[in-house]
Amino acid sequence: MIKFLDLQKINNQYKDQLIEVATEVINSGWYLLGKQVEKFEEKLQNFQGGGNAIAVANGLDALRLIFKAYIELGIMQEGDEVIVPANTYIASVLAITDNNLVPVFAEPDLNTCNLDLNLIESKITTKTKAIMVVHLYGRVCWSNNLEILAKKHQLKIIEDNAQAIGARWNGVRSGNLGDAAGFSFYPGKNLGALGDSGAVTTKDSELNKAIRALANYGSAQKYVNKYQGLNSRMDEIQAAFLNVKLSYVEIETQKRREVASFYLNNIKNSKIILPSNEVDDEHVWHVFVVRTDDREKLQSYLAENQIQTLVHYPIPPHKQECYLEMNTLSLPITEQIHKEVLSLPISPVITVDELERIVEVLNKY
Repeated sequence: MIKFLDLQKINNQYKDQLIEVATEVINSGWYLLGKQVEKFEEKLQNFQGGGNAIAVANGLDALRLIFKAYIELGIMQEGDEVIVPANTYIASVLAITDNNLVPVFAEPDLNTCNLDLNLIESKITTKTKAIMVVHLYGRVCWSNNLEILAKKHQLKIIEDNAQAIGARWNGVRSGNLGDAAGFSFYPGKNLGALGDSGAVTTKDSELNKAIRALANYGSAQKYVNKYQGLNSRMDEIQAAFLNVKLSYVEIETQKRREVASFYLNNIKNSKIILPSNEVDDEHVWHVFVVRTDDREKLQSYLAENQIQTLVHYPIPPHKQECYLEMNTLSLPITEQIHKEVLSLPISPVITVDELERIVEVLNKY
């Protein structure tokens, strides 16, 4: 079986270094809020090209904390609206509703699967306080007009950068484009920990201080709680692992781009719709997503030929049981995407032989 993503093989590349830093953490006797987390925050800030980085427990918390901090700072209040792409992983929406804010869905562009930025202005009301852009699949979702629109209506732009670390737009890293951004270091991400981890980045010093306190029980000083906070801290051992792996993320991104280029140049089948190509810097290919009319048939065919695939994602947020009140919404482009998409194997350790086999099978479909 050609695995969709061979995490064991990816992490084995750095096994000796990972064991070394894990041993350092164990021997240090310091497991939270220590030197490894400080080092990672500094490394991430440098990688991003400036701003602040706050290491947190996971990617969902990263987004939750951004909105919670804006509420604590009086910039938002419960009941305010946040425009969000309808085609996204549910974490983007959970972060909004968990803070008693209201998600307002906007349809994606069928060609990119990212939020259609031309639809945003029609969604703005007097209660709109923010736009969340999701750099879905590793592709940057941004434009000059988006910045102008946000400034015109005094809206915050929150980036869900869980899938796009390392991407750039006009030379600026995703995660450094808006007012704040959430990162996920779930093991399967382009920069993956060996467990759950996340981060927030922002250039706003007041937001930085609020998020840092909120993630630590609402406390900036031990036993002094300014806010009703959360416990959302990256532990030292995950920070140590990420310090090793962040040094290689650019190399791994280049390999992902080479895999994507191979697929784009060699898959020749009219039944399979390939993703649109982008300027290299604007896409880090977290997943390589094709579309087809009969996804289940294609997925079964590939499985029969020992090729593992995944669906990102089978059910859109507005059709999930946890959001029953939204189930009647009609978002046809989103619903079409969720019925048609299939993710092919892509990783920095996939071999040429494996890629050739995948393409051969696909072209015979």
